[in-house]
Amino acid sequence: MTIEIERMSLNNLEDIYNFEVENKTFFEKGLSPRPEGYFEFCSFKMMMLEILKEQSEGTCHMHLIRDSYGKMIGRINLHSITKGKVIEAELGYRIGENEQGKGYATEAIKLILEKAAAKYGITCIKAGTSTENIGSRKILEKNGFKWIGEEKKVMKVNGRWIDGLLFEKQL
Repeated sequence: MTIEIERMSLNNLEDIYNFEVENKTFFEKGLSPRPEGYFEFCSFKMMMLEILKEQSEGTCHMHLIRDSYGKMIGRINLHSITKGKVIEAELGYRIGENEQGKGYATEAIKLILEKAAAKYGITCIKAGTSTENIGSRKILEKNGFKWIGEEKKVMKVNGRWIDGLLFEKQL
């Protein structure tokens, strides 16, 4: 299995939009829904332009995950970056419905951890997952993340509150 992560840019916004539209129903089964207007291309593009501005300022680093054929199969992001004695970021990722269970998330996290340390200078990464998402928990643990706590009612999905698990990895 060969994948690559590609930094978000103006050149790949349409790929991101199509990926999000294609996987909307699947993602909303386990995640909070996207904001209003997200699935209208003009609004989506405006939201992404704001994220690209934040990326240029160094407060986030957004990436696409592509398979060996160049198809976008997921997203992986470092966001909420804080700079001080320790440079911290939060990790977020999602893999498309038809690509689940193939090891792509595990490999993408490995790649983003390397880039986080070598290119972005990040020294600590935090990640969260719902208590119900056992696969995500296992993926984080495979990549050396350690469980550091739990949050009650961290997100609302399909009308009910979900608890979350918190993980951390020092780079």
